[in-house]
Amino acid sequence: MKRSVTSNMQLQVAGDARLVISVAAARCPGLTVDDRLTIVAGGVELSPEVVTAERHAVFHVVDVTAGDVEIDYAATVSGYEETLDEPVREQLSNLVPSRYAESDRLAGIAAERFDGLTGAELVLAVRDFVHERTAYVPGASKPTDGALDTLLEGQGVCRDFTHLVIALLRARDVPARLVSAYAPGLDPMDFHAVVEAYVDGAWQALDATGLAPRQSLLRIATGRDAADTSFLSSYGAAVTLTGISVSAVLSDAALPGDNHTGLVLLGR
Repeated sequence: MKRSVTSNMQLQVAGDARLVISVAAARCPGLTVDDRLTIVAGGVELSPEVVTAERHAVFHVVDVTAGDVEIDYAATVSGYEETLDEPVREQLSNLVPSRYAESDRLAGIAAERFDGLTGAELVLAVRDFVHERTAYVPGASKPTDGALDTLLEGQGVCRDFTHLVIALLRARDVPARLVSAYAPGLDPMDFHAVVEAYVDGAWQALDATGLAPRQSLLRIATGRDAADTSFLSSYGAAVTLTGISVSAVLSDAALPGDNHTGLVLLGR
């Protein structure tokens, strides 16, 4: 499978700031990545520091001064992620509450709603519950909203759906984590967020929005929640996102069908 992806961001920076950019395809074993990232500030191209993070994610870190900044990324990625054994600590770190996935506060509803379910049946029941009761409404949520907010409001975007699934699964003792991804077939096109839940001895992909086939996803970053996987973080000065565009297509095959009723490995 070959995927072609791009992203472009325009920023207005109020002063000296450090930018942490997470838009590059993860360097997972089994994938061949041919990519380029350029950062231009005040007409000058900057050279970022490259930092490798969890699950082979690649972050680009750069210091900028006040003014306009443009970040442009393009990649062609071939192959399939290899399924690798991961240490038990990966399961343990994704069982506890986190900033946007307050599993402790949702323990009661999770126990009441999903009592008696285990394994794949539990994981898919949680996914379906969130899908059926949550409306996809761009702009409906705030950057500070967590899983409890989404449950109460009943609406949000992909990260909100994902945080709610993660929190409910952790509340039922299922390790769950967030994956940011490029998603061929996604409409509206943007960066996407989905869940990986550890069930049947593997990390299985779940998408409660149902907006893109899991088989075509391309991993960017993996973490406990959006705090670990944001496409852009800034420190030191206010940064305003003035423009963004994302594209992702399969360049060598038709888009796969996905009715989101079973377990699927991400990008497989």
